[in-house]
Amino acid sequence: VNKYQLSEEPEVDVLDIDNSAVRGSQVQRLDDIRESRDPNDHQNSLNALTEAAKSGEGNLLDFAVNAARARATVGEISDALESVWGRHRAQTRSISGVYGSAYEDDEEFMKIKQKVENFAEQHGRRPRMLVVKMGQDGHDRGAKVIATAFADLGFDVDIGPMFQTPDEAARQAIENDVHVVGVSSQAAGHKTLVPQMIESLKRQDAGEILVICGGVIPPKDYAELIQQGGSAIFGPGTNIPEAAAEVLDLIK
Repeated sequence: VNKYQLSEEPEVDVLDIDNSAVRGSQVQRLDDIRESRDPNDHQNSLNALTEAAKSGEGNLLDFAVNAARARATVGEISDALESVWGRHRAQTRSISGVYGSAYEDDEEFMKIKQKVENFAEQHGRRPRMLVVKMGQDGHDRGAKVIATAFADLGFDVDIGPMFQTPDEAARQAIENDVHVVGVSSQAAGHKTLVPQMIESLKRQDAGEILVICGGVIPPKDYAELIQQGGSAIFGPGTNIPEAAAEVLDLIK
């Protein structure tokens, strides 16, 4: 899909949504609900839902609908069930060797791989990257492709769990002692989540960790992300060996 590219790609019109305004409106609506509901009915309905989950008796859907009628939010209904069952955490895994086996005879691929080996010899460890998905963006295939390809090029690559908050992603980057965080954005959260994660890294005295972005990000947003602390942005159709070489240069 990357072989036949136009010399000049036409700019695609993108509807720009003010995420902060939408969030502010939703928070206000939640505040209005909390002010107007009966606190006793609300709490009793959630307690009944939790008890039903504990006992295994009764129709959970019926209890959840009753809680909603008492103006419990979806988050509160979920919390009532989570207090009994916990929350599922999907394990994100990559498959090694697929990208490397396809490009093992490619001269450019082998050059980058050798550069990574040289880096490891000079610095005593391999370049280390954390690939993250933040917010409600559940499109993880691109992140897995990048993680697999960079690992086959010799990078040490960690993949964060789905739906991380910016603070969680920053904390994992620090704990894993990475050189760079690669943010995969496919759902238009880049203008809020990426700056928040960069700010979180700075608050924890880890501003030296580089942040790069990839995925479906409108070109008109590139300058803003760079201005807010991003080091590089890789859009659709990016040549992976070239991207790896650029990331390696940034780390150096």
